[in-house]
Amino acid sequence: MIVKTMRNVNKEEKISNKFYKIARPDGWDFYTSKTINYRDNIGKTVRCPAKGRVKLCSSTAIHASRDPNQCFVGGSIPCSVYLVVGKPYAEDSDKCGFKQLRVSKELNPEKVFKWRYKEACNPIHPFKIKPPKKITKEHLKLLKQLASVRASVGASVGASVGDSVWASVGDSVWASVWASVRASVRDSVWASVWDSVGDSVGDSVWDSVGASVWDSVGDSVGAYVGYLFAPVIKEWKYIDHKEGEYPFQPAVDLWMLGLVPSFGGKKCRLHGGEKAGVLWEEKS
Repeated sequence: MIVKTMRNVNKEEKISNKFYKIARPDGWDFYTSKTINYRDNIGKTVRCPAKGRVKLCSSTAIHASRDPNQCFVGGSIPCSVYLVVGKPYAEDSDKCGFKQLRVSKELNPEKVFKWRYKEACNPIHPFKIKPPKKITKEHLKLLKQLASVRASVGASVGASVGDSVWASVGDSVWASVWASVRASVRDSVWASVWDSVGDSVGDSVWDSVGASVWDSVGDSVGAYVGYLFAPVIKEWKYIDHKEGEYPFQPAVDLWMLGLVPSFGGKKCRLHGGEKAGVLWEEKS
């Protein structure tokens, strides 16, 4: 890697454009994690070590983007963020390719990204929250509200996030939630329902019940992911809602209370606690 200090910073900034660059939390590039450390080179110019014509998605380009949300092609959360200055030699809809970049300054990710960056990096696990001692009418009201909209969660969140915040950001957040929460929550609820009803039904019935439970918990996870992006999305697709309202908020409210619903076997349930126990079950 070749690094040199720019003598005339003000002139360089006037004739060049400003862009955003994300790197690993320690400042190293995502591509190799050992080629360029952007934090160590604030106020300096970093150069692409590979020679040749600048080509996007190759070793001949250093990548940066005009919008910080476009930086996640090849990157992920958690990350560090930098304001960089340079002349792009190639560009597509997400990123630009440079021979060199001046690293102007490091930025706070929580201020740069208007969605819930901090929580996306450290997703809340509902079964690590102490659930309410008693299920009340208010909890059941939230459950009823969720039941009326949950069929729209998957399509609405996927399309709305993809159009509004860019697919690469959504992929990164999904990966974070998957690693920290999703698999654990779904497996725990599935096991809890099996303990409750599995021994009393045949295999074919359980296959149907288990699939419904699996899908319904996935809807709650999807609603939680959508909530992480709710601050930057004004309109949610495929569902009617008031302007500025997050239509899947009931799922999030239950989640924050340590409750996750499951729907299956013509019954709905509320789960909570470390073992995702059934705290309430709809009567037959």
